[in-house]
Amino acid sequence: MPPIAKPYGAWPSPISSELLTSAQVALAELRSSNGRLYWMEGRPLERGRTAIVCDGVDVTPAGVNARTRAHEYGGGACTVYAGVVFFSNFEDQRLYRIDPGMAPQPITPQPPSPGSIRYADARLTPGGETLVCVRERHEDGREAVNEVVAIRADGSADPRILAGGHDFYSSPRVSPDGRRLAWLTWDHPNMPWDGTELWQADFSGHAGLTNVQKIAGGPDESIFQPEWSPEGTLHYISDRSGWWNLYSERGPLKPMEAEFGLPQWVFGLSRYAFLSGGRIACIYSDDGLDHVAVLSASTRVFEGCPLPYTSYSDICTDGAHQVFLIAASASVAPEIVALDVRDGSSRVIKSSTSLSFNPEDLSAPEPIEYPTGHGRSAHALYYPPRNSKYSGPHGEKPPLVVMSHGGPTSAATSSLRLSHQFWTSRGFAVVDVNYGGSSGYGREYRERLNGAWGIVDVEDCIEAARYLAARGDVDPKRMAIRGGSAGGYTTLCALVFHNVFAAGASHYGVGDLAALALDTHKFESRYLDKLVGPYPEAAEVYRQRSPIYFADRISCPVILFQGLDDKVVPPGQAETFVAALQAKGLPCEYVSFPGEGHGFRKAETIRRVADAELQFYARIFGFSESA
Repeated sequence: MPPIAKPYGAWPSPISSELLTSAQVALAELRSSNGRLYWMEGRPLERGRTAIVCDGVDVTPAGVNARTRAHEYGGGACTVYAGVVFFSNFEDQRLYRIDPGMAPQPITPQPPSPGSIRYADARLTPGGETLVCVRERHEDGREAVNEVVAIRADGSADPRILAGGHDFYSSPRVSPDGRRLAWLTWDHPNMPWDGTELWQADFSGHAGLTNVQKIAGGPDESIFQPEWSPEGTLHYISDRSGWWNLYSERGPLKPMEAEFGLPQWVFGLSRYAFLSGGRIACIYSDDGLDHVAVLSASTRVFEGCPLPYTSYSDICTDGAHQVFLIAASASVAPEIVALDVRDGSSRVIKSSTSLSFNPEDLSAPEPIEYPTGHGRSAHALYYPPRNSKYSGPHGEKPPLVVMSHGGPTSAATSSLRLSHQFWTSRGFAVVDVNYGGSSGYGREYRERLNGAWGIVDVEDCIEAARYLAARGDVDPKRMAIRGGSAGGYTTLCALVFHNVFAAGASHYGVGDLAALALDTHKFESRYLDKLVGPYPEAAEVYRQRSPIYFADRISCPVILFQGLDDKVVPPGQAETFVAALQAKGLPCEYVSFPGEGHGFRKAETIRRVADAELQFYARIFGFSESA
């Protein structure tokens, strides 16, 4: 049967707002231990809690949330040794251990106040007696203190400080013989993708460190994921060449204009792991797509693995020939995959969803490179409208939704995202913009945003929309921009300082840069020094780049979504924009959520946001919203 012609945006869709959360979990942090595979599952239907799973069976009891608040964004919340699981408990932020068949037991002291001492990125010594991890201490009226500590695995002694004095620490890694320790540090105003230092020392367990020395890195070199090979050689990823490439302590292993590393927004990220025979399984990004390869550290032979995926978020191995990955593509939701490098065979261990879709209903992204300001080019992933049962009327172009990702130093990926297909299956076109400042395209591209946040990102989003309109893909009169957090800031800047879009949606978007600089957590407290300028010296620049002071310039309808418990972007910022829009008589909606913070986690919130935004666009763009 030929597709039925129906106005773009009004196509009945198989992807409802309920499907955005139902039967879906977020997969993260693969760990292989004693022939068993462990992972973490974020579960929206369990009020956003994260569970630890082993071979498909929950390790953490019902109601226990394995999540750390270190750096506020967390990550690296669990580790495993010989069947014993160690994890950070979200409620009190203490470290717990779970022995097989036993209930969780705390192994760190009760903090002075709930959640004031946090732990992340733990690893065990070879004998399993000691954990080494990052600790973050919060004391009233003072900046949080970060350090590397040693903790008795049975909780029989107080944590001992191994390394301190730097603003931040991550990735403490114990050598296979237990005699050396490596770790990363960085200091204000750098973020970990700006400049980090790799350190190494002789290690005597709980007794401490000696012979401490810096191995690599500095204020203009970002080091990522130090790891010891089974033979005891220290490896790491560095962007000293302009690209995050893989190195050993002896030198570069595979120089490429491709990215093996990622911005360390969270702890515990993994992009390579060791196999037997001196081989390394690794993930790298090229032109917005991910690839898997196996590298021989001795011969430098680099062989790609032909898997049917384009996005990978984690990797580990069994130490021999099995590689475990979280993999996805434009048509496959994230799933845990086992790859046997001996014959290239693979199998799916766990999918993030029990849902299945007709591939004809799913839009595949087209990587586009388009001209932008100053004679440069920018990157994006373009998703055309797609629905097996419907097509647009002859001569009509679809409305466009421009996606501005958060971070801003993160990136749009090609993984199947139902939040994108929610729009494309209804007849919207979507462009997910990797504006200047995004990761995945080398250090120079990442540094385009330095001193230019609110300018380069906005320009690249606008030019992506104009490029698609000029190419004939979309209706230039029905273009919207949306984003959350930093992406919400880009959205608000585009709506306040430009007159390109016909509508916008801000999800807990940053409106006041000075407020963000003055009232945020330690990890990001100096982030804006490079993106905007040091505060208060650059106070006037902050004001000129803050859309909240120019809210009366908005000339199109806007919908704003806001968590009432948001400490990063207080509700008052969204309410200022609402007042300005109402004063001008422009259509606007303000949807607030008690109990939600910076980023929405509850299933009912995610559904309500999707439905409200769709109804808003239907009203503004003049079509009837369909299921």
